Amino acid sequence: MKERLYLYDTTLRDGQQTQGVQFSVAEKIQIARTLDDLGIDYIEGGWPGANPTDSDFFDARPQTRATFTAFGMTRRAGRSAENDDVLAAVLNAQTPAVCLVGKAHDFHVTTALGQSLEENLEAIRSSVAHAVSRGREALFDAEHFFDGWKANPDYALSCLRAAFDAGARWIVLCDTNGGTLPAEIGRITAEVIAAGIPGDRLGIHCHDDTGNAVAGTLAAVDAGARQIQGTLNGLGERCGNANLTTLIPTLLLKEPYASRFETGVTHDALRGLTRASRMLDDILNRVPLRSAPYVGASAFVHKAGLHASAILKDPSTYEHVDPALVGNQRLIPMSNQAGLSNLRARLAAAGIEVAPDDPRLGQILRQIKEREDQGYAYDGAQASFELLARRALGLLPDYFEVKRYRVTVERRKNKYNQMVTLSEAVVVVKIGDEKMLSVSESLDETGSDRGPVNALAKALAKDLGPYQASIDDMKLVDFKVRITQGGTEAVTRVIIDSEDGAGQRWSTVGVSANIVDASFEALVEAILWKLVRDGVAPA
Repeated sequence: MKERLYLYDTTLRDGQQTQGVQFSVAEKIQIARTLDDLGIDYIEGGWPGANPTDSDFFDARPQTRATFTAFGMTRRAGRSAENDDVLAAVLNAQTPAVCLVGKAHDFHVTTALGQSLEENLEAIRSSVAHAVSRGREALFDAEHFFDGWKANPDYALSCLRAAFDAGARWIVLCDTNGGTLPAEIGRITAEVIAAGIPGDRLGIHCHDDTGNAVAGTLAAVDAGARQIQGTLNGLGERCGNANLTTLIPTLLLKEPYASRFETGVTHDALRGLTRASRMLDDILNRVPLRSAPYVGASAFVHKAGLHASAILKDPSTYEHVDPALVGNQRLIPMSNQAGLSNLRARLAAAGIEVAPDDPRLGQILRQIKEREDQGYAYDGAQASFELLARRALGLLPDYFEVKRYRVTVERRKNKYNQMVTLSEAVVVVKIGDEKMLSVSESLDETGSDRGPVNALAKALAKDLGPYQASIDDMKLVDFKVRITQGGTEAVTRVIIDSEDGAGQRWSTVGVSANIVDASFEALVEAILWKLVRDGVAPA
């Protein structure tokens, strides 16, 4: 029989302590539902009373199968647990569980809190006992535990025992500063268990300040801890927390964990992991980390021709798991390192059937390599590669022709006598026998200028007649510029990432000595690829 591991997510609390991150109530509800759909056991919603958003969220929190948890701290000095209004706010959130943080390092007790060591122990005991008496499942976060153990193991252990004896369901060992290495975490966790705190009552909470939060978490599990705390995409203060989007698939798919343990996440739910990761990035208006394990866009990309050739014969040659298991996909990009194996695989993935001996394959490959020598980059712009191949094979419909475009950038005074910038674009396209002219200004909802490329994108997509319904749900999600040569011969490469309402994401590239021309080329290709992928017939 497999042992149970419990997953505890603190994205909505510790993740919100990430620099630049502030969730709205609606966003917290969306994230909580996504976590619940994954099968997370505990969802920590925040600190009731600490700020209006967290308080409002607990009032509006969704119903979940996961155990909803409110976070707070042990009672303050000079107050009883029953008469501490901060602790009362945590309990008044009416969550089934509460997680109380308390000091487990003698240095922090005497220096940061200004209390005696015994006063701190009594605060832990009385706070946990009060939560239990109110019918809550109590967790105790032993803050700075590993540093405290190394400085004074007897006192650190006495803090754990105070919470354990008071009825805490979980004692969570926190590497708050993130500086403890995995071997130390494993050894100390084993020593805690040997000292009398059962492993099935222990949790682990690691920060990533040495890049070892996931490894440290696994070391604690190996030593006997049975609750894992972390965040989606590794959000968290400073360098972040243990990344659940890495830990969850590791536990379900990699040995010895897959055969030894089970979690609340099923293999069916695991297929939604990549979507959950990108949902969070979308809320944060961040570009997803391409190199992220399991869920990154590059996690299953095979660029070298030798790799691609082997992948076609057996994917396990260069993949440690099937990307479909985590909702990701395999990609064989085109680049100047590509061979015919890459090309055939990429065309097949795009639904383009070409005979193996078709001479146009060699022509396409030569054209790719020539264009990359000019500054194009098709390994990061797969949609542009597909359009190039379709042109060469005569498979690209004639949707529209750009007759001309113009961009102006003007500095002028507004009604408040302030100097402001205004970008305006005019685009003329021909669809069939009809010419269509669109004009757009690059202003956001606040009246601020968003730049000439934004004006071009809005004008181009403003009125494409019979194609408008297909492109209305498109949006530009990232814009990357690279100067590929220096000096007076500088060439600009622009890569644009686009997304539609179905969550489909694609990248296109443009190259020119003029950044506006390079941007416009990538924008046009983004629309063309969307029309091709939607199967739109040319007018």
